[in-house]
Amino acid sequence: MIPAVALVLGVVLGLALHPTVPAALQPYLPIAVVAALDAMFGAVRAQLDRIFDDRVFVISFVSNVLVAGLVVFLGDQLGVGGQLSTGVVVVLGIRIFTNAAAIRRHLFRA
Repeated sequence: MIPAVALVLGVVLGLALHPTVPAALQPYLPIAVVAALDAMFGAVRAQLDRIFDDRVFVISFVSNVLVAGLVVFLGDQLGVGGQLSTGVVVVLGIRIFTNAAAIRRHLFRA
């Protein structure tokens, strides 16, 4: 129940406060969101498989966002930021859809 309340509170605060992202960090925000979604779908799958561990979730969440951001940053420094951003989104997208399929199979037995 606490995560659901925190999610609603975060959305309401975001809509009310209209936070701005510094221009230097704007290229990394979409990658961070996709990395966070990957961790969230993995957590839901783990919960349904009854193997969820909150420490693993927090570490996965933070490390996914940091590693994805670091890869894109290094790509920017090498001049291939767009290609590495696409690669990160593809890899994390595959993981998200794999977890979504496992969640669907668990919930609907299909």
